[in-house]
Amino acid sequence: MQLDTLHFTPLASLFGGVLIGLAAGGFALLLGRIMGVSGIVGGLLSRGGQGDRAWRLSFIVGLLAAPLVWQLGWRLPDIQVAAGPVTLVLAGLLVGFGTRLGSGCTSGHGVCGLARGTLRSLIATMTFMLVAVVTVYIMRHALGA
Repeated sequence: MQLDTLHFTPLASLFGGVLIGLAAGGFALLLGRIMGVSGIVGGLLSRGGQGDRAWRLSFIVGLLAAPLVWQLGWRLPDIQVAAGPVTLVLAGLLVGFGTRLGSGCTSGHGVCGLARGTLRSLIATMTFMLVAVVTVYIMRHALGA
């Protein structure tokens, strides 16, 4: 395996990480909430909590609108998905199941939970990473995909 230096973007990645950190910190300071996408979407889809639907919907609209805003000044990268629609739907359902099983997603545990120093988030993030490494190994080396 070799490093793809053509697509290596340390400054853009650093800038993106800083923006995510500022957003998560601001979210916690201003709203007193964790910026975990699965919890935000889950609260939006649940029947309870009618009073906090506005900020949840605003958050999701902002996530979906971000690429459109980006295109006002820069070109979006070319994205190629090598999976079919059935695989993508199945993967999405598995991710949803995993976030329920793990009591949160990578953004909630990996960004916000680790910043708060919670042991549960450390264990969850280590589990996410280990499963990702094993999955990539199996897909690339054992199955040759």
